[in-house]
Amino acid sequence: MSTALVTGGGGFIGSNIALELEKQGWDVVVMDRDPLGLAENLPGFQGQRLQVDVSSEIPWTGPLDAVFHQAAITDPRFPYDEVLWKNNLDSYRLVRDLVKRTGAKFIYASSAGVYGHSDQPMREGQGEDPITAYGASKLEMDRLVAKELAGHFYVGLRYFNAYGPHESGKGRPASMIWHLANQMRMGENPKLFKHGEQKRDFIYVKDIVRANLLALNSTPGVYNVGTGVATSFNELVDVLNGVLGQNRTPEYFDMPYEPHTYQHFTQAELSTATEKLHYTPQWDLKSGIADYFSGIDFASRHT
Repeated sequence: MSTALVTGGGGFIGSNIALELEKQGWDVVVMDRDPLGLAENLPGFQGQRLQVDVSSEIPWTGPLDAVFHQAAITDPRFPYDEVLWKNNLDSYRLVRDLVKRTGAKFIYASSAGVYGHSDQPMREGQGEDPITAYGASKLEMDRLVAKELAGHFYVGLRYFNAYGPHESGKGRPASMIWHLANQMRMGENPKLFKHGEQKRDFIYVKDIVRANLLALNSTPGVYNVGTGVATSFNELVDVLNGVLGQNRTPEYFDMPYEPHTYQHFTQAELSTATEKLHYTPQWDLKSGIADYFSGIDFASRHT
């Protein structure tokens, strides 16, 4: 049986990866510093759950076949840039040392945040000019991996705007899809920055999980993982209304951020991922949202 370690395995994307790996017959170890995520986001999980801050220590001495490194401070509005930078790079360095010691394949989470305000569609190797400390930490990690793990098997995955089960614990950094649907669920109109024309490449977490598994047998490198489609927030509300059986009208408010610090538009260019990762998205926005919220009655108010 192959053994995989998932850092951040109690979090949004990490927990989904861990559950799918176990489903496919892997022996899976998850590490996360959040006891709540370890308890709530891994229903039925039979592997080891270790409450560990991997930016400080990785208490693992056994063999490993693959490491899926998802642990990070992922909030682009995190108020302490130096803390975010140190956490994200320290955790990478400890995982790097583990990968070198065990010879495990290294699959890690990068981000569309590395592109900042670059032209769309965003392409690997072009326009990499982050506007947040989070995006900068991910770009630095991409550069360090290419330098420090040259000759070792690694794949970096630049997730675009992810949504899906287990994201509610993220709080404010959770997807617009989760926030807007939750407002509608509570009987409120969805709240949008003026005037709702910001666009995102929304990707369902099941496609992200599949990309991580494809990475195990792909060409080493760094790849975009999105849908290749940019959807405005206004269009998103229309999709949510249709899927959830609502008829809500957006309420607009002024953006509380400086415009130059906010990514107004993301869209993945996928030709390299298609060729070398063998990845193409399987979930469009409507089908992803329908699957995400299946079994929840949005026609009436829930608490």
